[in-house]
Amino acid sequence: MELNQNKQLITNWLSLTHIQMKITNELEGILQENHQLSLKEFYVLLFLSEAPEKKLKLQQLQSMVGLSQSAMSRLVSRFEAKGCGTLKRYICVDDRRAIFTSLTPEGEEKLKKATVTFHDTLEKAFSQDMIREELYRLLDQLKP
Repeated sequence: MELNQNKQLITNWLSLTHIQMKITNELEGILQENHQLSLKEFYVLLFLSEAPEKKLKLQQLQSMVGLSQSAMSRLVSRFEAKGCGTLKRYICVDDRRAIFTSLTPEGEEKLKKATVTFHDTLEKAFSQDMIREELYRLLDQLKP
């Protein structure tokens, strides 16, 4: 009996991650196509927009987005290289080892447009009967 429960738990987990990956791939593709943003870049803009003064230390941002220090640094450098003016990077006056990244007005505008696309994509994904039914089924099975 316990073996079947363990197998079912693993099956449910795999189903849940499959749904999440499908939606993530849809978001990635549409953000790239419509706004020239990766999903991680979107998250950077989003987290900065929600931060006090719209700025965060690179270290804070990397843990929020789920990237290593070098990957986060490369991501911010790519933003700067695009020349779209969405982010501003500068050294902290109090601690010269710390690097801050802040959201510019151009970044806020880009995020505003991308958020509409993000929301529409999620709404469309979750309105699909198949996905909704599968999520409800999985959540129901996870109840104790």
